[in-house]
Amino acid sequence: MVSLLVSAMTGIGHSFLSELELNNLLIPAGSPGARIPVLAVSGSELARVVKKLPAMQRAWIQNTGFAAGEGEMLLVPDTKGKVARVMFGLGKGPAERQVFGKLPISLPDGEYELTGQIDEPELAALSWQLGSYSFDKYKKNAAHNARLVMPRVTDAKKISQIAEGVFLTRNLINTPANDMGPGELEKAVRDLAKRFRATVKVTSGDKLLKDNFPLIHAVGRASIDAPRLVDMKWGKANAPKITLVGKGVCFDTGGLDLKPPAGMITMKKDMGGAANVLGLAAMIMAAKLPIRLRVLIPAVENSVSGNAFRPSDVIKSRKGMSVEIGNTDAEGRLVLADALTLADDEKPDLLVDMATLTGAARVALGPDLPPFFTSDDGFAKNLESHADAVDDPLWRMPLWSRYDSLLHSGIADVNNISPGSHAGAITAALFLARFVEKTKSYVHLDTFAWNPKARPGRPEGGEAQGIRALFSLLSEKYGG
Repeated sequence: MVSLLVSAMTGIGHSFLSELELNNLLIPAGSPGARIPVLAVSGSELARVVKKLPAMQRAWIQNTGFAAGEGEMLLVPDTKGKVARVMFGLGKGPAERQVFGKLPISLPDGEYELTGQIDEPELAALSWQLGSYSFDKYKKNAAHNARLVMPRVTDAKKISQIAEGVFLTRNLINTPANDMGPGELEKAVRDLAKRFRATVKVTSGDKLLKDNFPLIHAVGRASIDAPRLVDMKWGKANAPKITLVGKGVCFDTGGLDLKPPAGMITMKKDMGGAANVLGLAAMIMAAKLPIRLRVLIPAVENSVSGNAFRPSDVIKSRKGMSVEIGNTDAEGRLVLADALTLADDEKPDLLVDMATLTGAARVALGPDLPPFFTSDDGFAKNLESHADAVDDPLWRMPLWSRYDSLLHSGIADVNNISPGSHAGAITAALFLARFVEKTKSYVHLDTFAWNPKARPGRPEGGEAQGIRALFSLLSEKYGG
């Protein structure tokens, strides 16, 4: 693999798709300019490594008190005062696996190469690129230009494709609802489809009722931006069928069961499921995996108006199952139900839905560890393995059938919520599972799609969760 330079540049967030190419981040290794070594070292190896450095550098490191703490960085000058090398600490124990994502926003402009203790060079290079992300669509920031020489053992093209998918997901989530309503989300799908020559069909407004998507229509009808189901297809018709369904609630007020102000402040991210499946779709299509990909996004805004759906309403779903509305703030599972029914009719080999669905999932596992639910034990084990391999953590939770009775309704086939606060993530998953019967393998991911605070490679704000793990699994299975 030819060595490449990956640049950390702000400005990634200026548009949803036009900068997805990220070719400006990949520069031939032969470009002019000296490369500054970044010497990664653990606390236990520091003394041995420092002994081998020039006397002046050795003295500088010792006099500054550099101890190689995790993420600790020290610029070491040469005799002319220029940066000769960068010392980068890995700590005393196993370091955060994406620790190198801290570097691109911390280093001065220049060209760098990683040296020293690099156990996972591909993840290190990807972390650098993910750490370079900045959403500055609404700011006037000067570009930062710290560039990394890609380690020769890495697949630069693959790393770039993964980063593109992650950046697309982050951009879509970070964009506020005034610029990312159902119409704009549809446009993002169309732009992605145009790039990869996919086809798009959209059913919107009252046509949703005519074409039998009553739950999607009910949730979105109160908004001035019409609800819609966006259906994108790519790949050969006779290839293995992989279908992705993403919750596209572009803003969630809670409906008539109105959220308090604190509960609404991050609700632009309630389309995080849709953003994640689009990021995954971008990875799949860029890698040209030999599959038939379908992406279904019910795009709505859960608003308050005179025609908003109400608590205690009973609405018949596309599947024919009647649903009593126990709470209008449990709207995501409603729009997913109609989309899952459509997806299931095609009997895909794998059906994945992603949704920012429940606060209960965050109470159980926190913001960094999305749960997933499936009855396919083999798939679950495989996904866990890939999640660990690429440091994209997921945790399996049970589809505990004994809780299915908690969704009982006295006047309808099912209620959209359970009566108490127990097992909310599980009962939501059980609700969705009622709408999938024919698919060979089905998995539901309850993602937070948000970093409440910045960490290496993962800036604060919208985040891709689970899609690198899924892409790794699909790539292995289908030869990408």
